[in-house]
Amino acid sequence: MLDATTRFFEDLDRRGYEPLLAKTSGTLRFDLHQGAQTTHWLLQIDRGNLQIAQEDREADTVVGADPRLFDALVSGGDNAIAALLRGDVTVVGDLRLLLQFERVFPGPADSRGPRRVFAREMR
Repeated sequence: MLDATTRFFEDLDRRGYEPLLAKTSGTLRFDLHQGAQTTHWLLQIDRGNLQIAQEDREADTVVGADPRLFDALVSGGDNAIAALLRGDVTVVGDLRLLLQFERVFPGPADSRGPRRVFAREMR
């Protein structure tokens, strides 16, 4: 069974294009730390066109988080900006890139905003 994070990145990879990122370009690396083990997800964005790999390469923005927290972020159980303000997420590099990418995360299950509608349409 795949975790929420793997499903999230595989779904983005399958889509190949994310309209919410049409004006965004750069590289984001997510480092998910669990003890001594770190899982890396590298996301290259070129005006909404996405390429995803599990690689530890240089990136414009590096985001560090606990894998359970990141599962909550990609499933709508937590908010990336709130987690950043709490200090549960670290960011090195261009913070604006994370703020733009954050729009791709789903909102809470009971929300009725455009993110929830968009996420439902993409399924």
